[in-house]
Amino acid sequence: MKFNVNQQDLQQALNYCQGVIEKRSTLPILSNILLDLKNSKLTITATDLDLIFIHQMNNVEVLEEGKTTTQSSTMYDIVRKFPSGKKINFAMTDNGKLHLESEKSFFNLNCINASEFPITDENFQQNEFSIKSKQLLKLLNKCKFSVSNDETRHYLSGIYFHQTEVDEKVYLTAVATDSHRMSISKIRLEEKIDFDPIILPKKTIFQLCSLLDNYDGIVKVSNVKSKIKFELKDSILISKLIDGKFPNYIQVIPKNNQKKLNIDLKLFLNSVDRVASVSLDKKDGVKFNLTKDTLNLSVNNTNSGDGKETLAVKFDHDLEISFNSKYLIDVASQLDGDNIELFLNETGSPALIKDPGDFDSIFVVMPMKG
Repeated sequence: MKFNVNQQDLQQALNYCQGVIEKRSTLPILSNILLDLKNSKLTITATDLDLIFIHQMNNVEVLEEGKTTTQSSTMYDIVRKFPSGKKINFAMTDNGKLHLESEKSFFNLNCINASEFPITDENFQQNEFSIKSKQLLKLLNKCKFSVSNDETRHYLSGIYFHQTEVDEKVYLTAVATDSHRMSISKIRLEEKIDFDPIILPKKTIFQLCSLLDNYDGIVKVSNVKSKIKFELKDSILISKLIDGKFPNYIQVIPKNNQKKLNIDLKLFLNSVDRVASVSLDKKDGVKFNLTKDTLNLSVNNTNSGDGKETLAVKFDHDLEISFNSKYLIDVASQLDGDNIELFLNETGSPALIKDPGDFDSIFVVMPMKG
């Protein structure tokens, strides 16, 4: 095999591969990427057996077709240190190494035969629907911070996607919770789709986010039994799904939180962030002391001291309640409007948070004790 390729294009493709490949894989072939050169295209594949990433590069000068595998991290490290945008020439040597050169740099990388690379070919033709990349990215971004890190409850360590109907309108709804907080976000679908409810694993979520960040277009989604496939223009991501039952999240949404607190979003975000600075491990709750149109925020840490701040807000009640500052900052950072609305009930009751700039997303945050 022999080909020439632009440094920047290749670096971006290899960067995505780095997110898929496990750093400490027991099988050497899984540390490698498959390079397949044919029909004047270069296809790069990376997998950890749960997640497969396939990227097609069309802007390649193909001199001789062929395929091989080489270590992803080594190749990525070399390619990203070459001068940006330069041409890199690749060729297989007689002793089975991958030779690459750019200007005055020459490297020969060890290879493993392409026949050892695990590839699954599955038919994903059924249950296919299309979604705009920015809409899918919105669902992921609004929910990903609420995904649980608790290994024992594996069914919470992903985002739950399912189809919902409200007033004869159809939505694709995403939910995530770690049982201390919950995110729910939905987007309107033009019509009902063939789509079984799924739980998308955390690693896939972050991989998909990095792909969608740099892509504006249509994503084709199809799921079959225990796997899901996302097709972008030049990239495909195929992922195993989490096997488990997501809890009934509807019953967790507070129904009678009548005390509405309306605050300027930027002021609130900055204020909580500042006050929380005094708490080193962020385990101390930020205390809300609410009176009419006034919010006193305070954090008290036995080791480092205390911080207080006062905000002018819209509120008609008296209430004291404490929250984990990180949870509030996570939610507030994802809001689109100029304000944040918190619907409160009692000191020990969860808060319902809404975004006046996005009626299709809501958040629930449990209070802290004391």
